[in-house]
Amino acid sequence: MTRVVLIGDVGGHPDQLRAALTEAGAHDDRLPDDLVVVQVGDLVDRGPDSAGVLALVASFLERQPDQWVQLAGNHEAQHLPGASRFWPEPIGDGDAALLREWWERGSLGVAAAVRTAEGDDLLATHAGLTARAWRELGEPATAAAAARLLNERPALIWQGGVVARDEGAGPFWAEAGWELYEPWLHHYAQGGFVPFGQVHGHSSIVRYADRAWRCPGRVRQRATVDWDARHVRVRIGGRVFTGIDPKHGTSGAPAWSPLTLSGATLLTTSRA
Repeated sequence: MTRVVLIGDVGGHPDQLRAALTEAGAHDDRLPDDLVVVQVGDLVDRGPDSAGVLALVASFLERQPDQWVQLAGNHEAQHLPGASRFWPEPIGDGDAALLREWWERGSLGVAAAVRTAEGDDLLATHAGLTARAWRELGEPATAAAAARLLNERPALIWQGGVVARDEGAGPFWAEAGWELYEPWLHHYAQGGFVPFGQVHGHSSIVRYADRAWRCPGRVRQRATVDWDARHVRVRIGGRVFTGIDPKHGTSGAPAWSPLTLSGATLLTTSRA
């Protein structure tokens, strides 16, 4: 039986990444045979050792490539061809070149699709696929189809990050409350179908430090929070959208857990 473990933003904290992998059963930087990891991007920036995070991930991509799915976040995307850098503290030239190498060879993707043991299909991206971006993709009916289309790198993946509350923001940049959840709620309220659930990092509708909410009221009404694991779940049209960014910041989260799906199946990978 396979376990799929989804890990949120790491943000330059290799110790936090190792802790998550240890919790999942990794030993001596090796994953157990029954485990597949999907990391949703933002490996670098903010924390003390982005290079250390990239070196750790590189070891898994080298030795166990079929068990590690690496997605790009906006902090990786700024180092990819044609992108603009926005973070004021650059990573090393060698680390930026490594990200471009992963992108070129297909080891750094945009999306993955997972089927849970209960038969629910989930699309995993860094920031989530907004309703408008889903329509721009041609309204794929399954998470696997959406992942394949996103991994073809359409122009919409770069959208967003500048205008506040941009419902067309792409999966590197969409803000959870106003750009991801609220438009999907509106889509459903207007009679639209929500085709699949989603798992994302990048942003959260809560502030974990003081348990404050940062979202529209009707999103909050449909949300539940696991404060210990630092997971937020929002129910929309019979689907579940789960935010897994633990918000490590510069010092790291004091406690959190990856999202573990026992008995799950990986439907697509970043190399699909």
